[in-house]
Amino acid sequence: MTTTTYPADSAEEFPTYRYRLAPAGLATRRQLRAAGLRPGGHDPVAQILWRRGKRVAYLYRLDLAAPKRTATPAQRAAIDKALRARRTCAVCGLVQPYYIPRRYGCCLDCHGGH
Repeated sequence: MTTTTYPADSAEEFPTYRYRLAPAGLATRRQLRAAGLRPGGHDPVAQILWRRGKRVAYLYRLDLAAPKRTATPAQRAAIDKALRARRTCAVCGLVQPYYIPRRYGCCLDCHGGH
């Protein structure tokens, strides 16, 4: 395994691994999310570079990761209400199976009738 260090800032060095060569115990944000975890406020401890250094993915420690927070019932109800409002036509008041286009401000049936 090849490890290169790049200065994160003048005081410390940041371990950098090649693509697919990160050690066990480190994960990207997407990998954490897929496992039901989040960084938990901790900073990345390393990075992966690929595409000749043009792409970077930060790595977080799995042992410091926290479980993902879930929405409360009140938050879920508010989200459902907001999404339903996006599907409700301002002209006819019907709830459509699609989001009302903001360009028209009404459902496609009402817009076609104008």
